[in-house]
Amino acid sequence: MEEEKNLLDTKKQNILENSKNSILANKISVKKNDKFYALLFLGPSLLLLTLFIFYPMLKTLYLSLFLTNGNGQNTVFVGLQNYISLLTSSTYLASLLATFVYVFSISVLTILLGLLLASTASKNIRGSGFFRTIFSSTMGVSISVSAIFWLFIFNPSIGILNQIAAFLHLPILNWSTDPNLAMISVIISTVWMNLGFAFLVLFSAFESLPLSLYEETAIEGASPAYRFMHVTIPLISPTLFFVSIITLIESFKSFGLIDLMTAGGPNNATNLLVYQIYQDAFLNGNYSQASAESVILTIIIAVLTFVQFKYLEKKVNY
Repeated sequence: MEEEKNLLDTKKQNILENSKNSILANKISVKKNDKFYALLFLGPSLLLLTLFIFYPMLKTLYLSLFLTNGNGQNTVFVGLQNYISLLTSSTYLASLLATFVYVFSISVLTILLGLLLASTASKNIRGSGFFRTIFSSTMGVSISVSAIFWLFIFNPSIGILNQIAAFLHLPILNWSTDPNLAMISVIISTVWMNLGFAFLVLFSAFESLPLSLYEETAIEGASPAYRFMHVTIPLISPTLFFVSIITLIESFKSFGLIDLMTAGGPNNATNLLVYQIYQDAFLNGNYSQASAESVILTIIIAVLTFVQFKYLEKKVNY
């Protein structure tokens, strides 16, 4: 009897060990399959990202530490000298200041006007559908068409602004040749181009607001201004935060309108960082300096985006 009992226990232990080994083998097989499918589906994307995103970024950083010839080949290692030359150059610092003025103006005006238009269009009044189409129509306008449109408006001789000024006996302004007015004209044109996107996104946020909350606050006697600041803004804050991030980044990358309207002039008044990079790389053939400018611009955008996430996201109500 004792031998039969021992034999039975041995069989049970063998069965348990075989079962554990089988489960372990299945887990290893599943992990191998997961790695295979992850590599199969993510591999092409990672390859494309490496070729077209990570390699150019590393190459730009590498070139910024050298002097280059006209073909973009590095010749002499200079370390951080390109960065020191840029940050001590009055021309580059003026371009940096102009970029901050431009980005700040574009971000503030686009968000404020987008809020105003979205709030107005969300009212249930006659003709609101027509105005929604008009407000969002700039999204369908190309940069070249927009540049021609605004160049005609700002033209000193035949522009509609100066014609109105002449009719009202006001001073004629040289929108495209005066350095201060050239920056203002570019800012107005860019805000007009960006407004369609900001309006459309903010309008969708206004449409999702609960009407019952407004009715309750109206019954309690809250004024429209109080409801807007303490009900509407907190409720749409995630969308507002998204629009502010996108507007800031897109403002730093503005190129087309500046190239077509002012080409960085007059007197470098609209020579923003992106346009400076274009001039140094593709017109002057100074790839090392253009690479250093690109690295600085990337750091500025990354720092400002981090600051926005760090401080503004705390005020967002998800």
